[in-house]
Amino acid sequence: MADSIMSKAATMEIPINSNGDTGTLPEDDSLEQDLQQVMVSGPNLNETSIVSGGYGGPAGGIIPTSTIKGPAIRFNPEYLDRRRAPAAGPDIRMKSRGISLPHSQSAASRLAQHTDQHPGSSNHNASNSTEEVSRGVAVEKLDSVKKWGINTYKCTKQMFSERFGRGSRTVDLELEAQIDVLRDTKSKYENILRLATALTSHFQSMVQTQQALGDTFTDLSQKSPELQDEFGYNAETQKLLCKNGEALLGAINFFVSSVNTLVNKTMEDTLMTIKQYENARLEFDAYRSDLEELSLGPRDAAAMVRIEMAQHDYQIHRDKYERLRSDVTIKLKFLEENKVKVMHKQLLLFHNAISAYFAGNQQQLEQTLIQFNVKLKPPGSDKPSWLEEQ
Repeated sequence: MADSIMSKAATMEIPINSNGDTGTLPEDDSLEQDLQQVMVSGPNLNETSIVSGGYGGPAGGIIPTSTIKGPAIRFNPEYLDRRRAPAAGPDIRMKSRGISLPHSQSAASRLAQHTDQHPGSSNHNASNSTEEVSRGVAVEKLDSVKKWGINTYKCTKQMFSERFGRGSRTVDLELEAQIDVLRDTKSKYENILRLATALTSHFQSMVQTQQALGDTFTDLSQKSPELQDEFGYNAETQKLLCKNGEALLGAINFFVSSVNTLVNKTMEDTLMTIKQYENARLEFDAYRSDLEELSLGPRDAAAMVRIEMAQHDYQIHRDKYERLRSDVTIKLKFLEENKVKVMHKQLLLFHNAISAYFAGNQQQLEQTLIQFNVKLKPPGSDKPSWLEEQ
């Protein structure tokens, strides 16, 4: 009797209503999780049975589940949500069992892992920025080429117009005359420089010949006792002429170096500024002619915009032309002063050195070199050393 009561009590723990639903039981998350695991990985419910009688009762007390309408187990959708997004805190059951779970990763770490796993995204952004920079450089180059083409076309048109007498040009008569004088002066100074260089070369050859001749006379004076005195006198004379010739050669080299600096550096720098001035004058006249042509045309809205732009370009090139004209005027003035100062000193040196040498006045020649601070090079200094020859 007691066994029958115990078996009935055991079977009454899970009552089944007419629809197959379980009775109202208190919510238990652990029970729902266990039942869900049975649904996912447990045995097939169609092959199970529910006992409605005692454990020791007859087989007729077993009710097949296929005859029950509706699910025998209630599905809890919140369970899947909890499995997909676990809570930040540790599970109570795992904590009670002594099992610790790793903390969830932060969004920054997951993003860093995504970037490490997919480095192509950052490389793609870098390539995009590089393409934008290169595209900007290409646009700037295209604009500069376009401006250069327009400027070259206008200047070429102005140049042909002036050459064929159909266009006007801006002329500064005083400045143009000074420029012509400078070019003529440079041409004449270049001729002086060329002749002085030739004189230096010829005189150096003569000095070397005199030195060789003096060495030969010295050698013969030692080997010819009967003509020892005669060879000795000539050897001393050639050595003295060679010494004075080296002094004169030093003075001429100093003269050539100073004239070369004046012609190929000072005058050339001024002529380069003059060339820039002439180019600026041509550009100024080209944009001036363009503005005059636009001013004679219609005055609609588009034409007024073009006239305003032409006026702006005209003003820019006018300022450039006036600035370079002022620079040329100043440089021509300083060049004239420098030329007079340099040539006065160099011409005086050249005259005194030549006169003293051919007069045979060695003392005056030496004083001339000291006066103009001319330092003579030691013999053989022009030749390269044995280390440079290797």
